[in-house]
Amino acid sequence: MDRRKSIKTIIVGTVGAVSAGSLIEACNPAEDKKTEAPKTADATAPAETNRMKEEKEHYKEVVSKTFFTPEEMATITILGDIIIPKDEHSGSASDAKVPEFIEFIVKDMPSHQIPMQGGLRWLDVQCLNRYGKAFKDCSGQQQIEMVDAIAYPQKAKPEMVQGVAFFNLMRNLVSTGFFTSQMGVKDLGYAGNVPNQWNGVPDDVLKQYGLAYTEKELKECVSFS
Repeated sequence: MDRRKSIKTIIVGTVGAVSAGSLIEACNPAEDKKTEAPKTADATAPAETNRMKEEKEHYKEVVSKTFFTPEEMATITILGDIIIPKDEHSGSASDAKVPEFIEFIVKDMPSHQIPMQGGLRWLDVQCLNRYGKAFKDCSGQQQIEMVDAIAYPQKAKPEMVQGVAFFNLMRNLVSTGFFTSQMGVKDLGYAGNVPNQWNGVPDDVLKQYGLAYTEKELKECVSFS
């Protein structure tokens, strides 16, 4: 399965959104009107334009703390790169600093903390029972086997329901983090607002209506090849 293509198809189909819920949760509507969107997904300082003192203080407080342990960050990094691996077009989730984005989001939005940390622990317990070691220490094949058991809600076994919920959240955060980074935006091919390039009315249309540009008009107009 080409996970990157699947995610991009979903995003393009929803006008740049991974899903309504994930992007709504990944942004704070109260701040959205006051700040410019960050240019990268690595939780670097947002633009200072029109930011209130309380917002600046909140940002400083959030980034001054660490939530995930190094072991948990290692697992998040592996999962992120499984969800969005490096390909011929761009780098992986970790190349776009998605793990740092997730670390920032769970501190900025504490409601994600228990589901994320609980899900990571659930994943390690499952791997300990199956393979005798934590997820991050499993082989690549074992990691994919574990992910495949929880990545497809319609196919997952009933006892995997907690893992399915965790992976859905993880996938939403990874996709949001990647496709709001400079690397992800470039990967989508989104160019934003660009000036139109128009060479005027086509000759066959002008002839149809018995019209034509004057020599003066043709000399003064810019022509794009």
